[in-house]
Amino acid sequence: MTALGVAVRWAQLVSALGVIGIFTMLVLAGRSDRPTALAWEARVLELARRLVVVLLFSGIAALACQAAVVAGRWHALVEPAEWVRLAVASQFGTVWMIRMGLALVLAGLVLLRERETSSADWIAWRAEGWVLAVAGGAAMAWAGHAAAVEAWGLGAVLIDAAHVVAAGVWLGALLPLGLLLHAASREAGADARPFAVLAVRRFSALALVAMLAIVGSGAVNGFIQVGAGPALIGTPYGRLLVAKIAVLAPILIFAALGRRLLPPLSGPAVAVGRPAMAKLARFVGWELGLAVIILLVTSWLSLTPPGRHESPSWPFAHRLAYDATADLPGVKTRFLVGSQIAVLGLVSAIVGLLLRRRAVELIGAGVVAIVAGLWVALPPLAVDAYPTTYLRPGVPYQAASIATGLALYQANCARCHGESGTGDGPGGAGLPRRPADLTAPHTGQHTAGDLYWWVSHGIPAAGMPPFASALSPDERWDAINFLRALSSARQARGLGALIEPGRPWLGAPDFAFAVGPAPARTLKELRGRWTVLLVLFSLPDSRERLAQLAEVYGELQFLATEVIAVPMDADPRILKHLGGNPPIVFPVVTDGATDIVSAYTLFRRTLQPDGLSSEPSVPRHMEFLIDRQGYIRARWIPGVGRQSWSDLTLLRDEIALLDRERAVAPPPDEHVH
Repeated sequence: MTALGVAVRWAQLVSALGVIGIFTMLVLAGRSDRPTALAWEARVLELARRLVVVLLFSGIAALACQAAVVAGRWHALVEPAEWVRLAVASQFGTVWMIRMGLALVLAGLVLLRERETSSADWIAWRAEGWVLAVAGGAAMAWAGHAAAVEAWGLGAVLIDAAHVVAAGVWLGALLPLGLLLHAASREAGADARPFAVLAVRRFSALALVAMLAIVGSGAVNGFIQVGAGPALIGTPYGRLLVAKIAVLAPILIFAALGRRLLPPLSGPAVAVGRPAMAKLARFVGWELGLAVIILLVTSWLSLTPPGRHESPSWPFAHRLAYDATADLPGVKTRFLVGSQIAVLGLVSAIVGLLLRRRAVELIGAGVVAIVAGLWVALPPLAVDAYPTTYLRPGVPYQAASIATGLALYQANCARCHGESGTGDGPGGAGLPRRPADLTAPHTGQHTAGDLYWWVSHGIPAAGMPPFASALSPDERWDAINFLRALSSARQARGLGALIEPGRPWLGAPDFAFAVGPAPARTLKELRGRWTVLLVLFSLPDSRERLAQLAEVYGELQFLATEVIAVPMDADPRILKHLGGNPPIVFPVVTDGATDIVSAYTLFRRTLQPDGLSSEPSVPRHMEFLIDRQGYIRARWIPGVGRQSWSDLTLLRDEIALLDRERAVAPPPDEHVH
């Protein structure tokens, strides 16, 4: 089915872009009464008729293929009822009917062409044909990957449509251009040589604009559909995109060489003009052949899931990671020196391309400098990598997962890595290397995929066993979520009652909670609207504090702040124990407290002496201020630190500061990376 789908898509692209290109060349070439030019126009129009027929039949085939995919069975290929159902009940069908309607009008225009008796007729026929061809080609974007992009919406579709149209204007026009050059380069076509020279020069100017549009829109499309570099190398979509770029590169080279032949086209016919035109025709032919390959790769891309939605499989034993290596001796110096050498080389190469004088020397020196600079700058950034290094976590970074991971850690890892994760467990005494301190910064510098590989396959050199057979994939991700929270908690020891303005960095683990019989909600649902004061409390110690918060709850609500109180003993009858005097009117969690407490008490470490111990005791009361983006911005533990939220004035001031703060960071990712 995939091969058939690629073939149908390829036929659609070739015919759609070909028709755009033909009408583009007919408009650019202008009118002529020369026999060779008239013969060329007649040949091109016949080609347009055939391409329109291919466009119609390939459109029907595309509907049949999509019906089979949606229905999940081959027989739907030949079931018109399934075609109709798809056409009237899906976005694909709506776009398909629009495109087919445009194609039918275009077919009528091309197949039933009337005699042109005036300049107005000549212009109107070509202009109408070009508009219909461009509209039909651009509509393809509404049925492709771009239409499924939520973050960019209409912008992604318009960029993709511009990409298609620019490809038709440039690559689609290569065949009629090549036919014109071939005819005019022969002795028998001498009468059309001035006509061809003028058409080539007009096309060259337009093609340069189209080429820039293709490269620019293609770069944006690549970012939208692929994202980061690992997906460009580690996913089928990314590798196909690399192949497409690799084929485009020689096309650009042939195009640049062809532009150098423009001045000789007007030279003496026998000695200069005709040979230059024949050579340019060959360049155009090679461009056309490569363009056909590009369209084949593009067709395959259209049926391949975008790299942004796939988990990359990293094919190399190393990766570049500045964050993980920058603190090593000499790394920053080598990177700075090497990058500057590479920049100078790039400048030299650009100057060489712009200047004809000493161009070869400047470009050569630039290339050497770029290679030398990268050789100096990049090797120190290399760290070990694994096939799963950029694997997307299968379990979100949530309190429930962290709590499960904590239990798994205690059962499988604490013996060697220690109860607090500092690598001081009794089981590590006889190992080849001391177990890693999982609370240290290096844990956060490794990717989640690195951790997944080590948990799954072990580290033989360090004596760490594999756990792939003992833990399911989801359990391994739970353990990794716990390790991430453990490492983040160590880095968050400096949190206090005062926020750092404009510096959100500590993502708050999401959690689900219920209050009495009300439906369950999540912390994430409050993002964008509410600052959250998360209160972990114990009775009877926290009763006075809860009463204090209840008295100012209305004022906190006015400041767009929600209070969520979580009993640290997870008592499901906590509402009864709280009593009604004074009434506690803010949400008190009756279901979900265990997971919340397990996750958020990891953030109890402080810079106080008790916080520097291997495992500080769990406080009886803790409060966290979580901003509207979903970041933990401040923390208060009674008796710790000089500033205290016992005085509600300070708490109000911090909430007001968050309320005035603009979003300076995207919401925390649902998965660790």
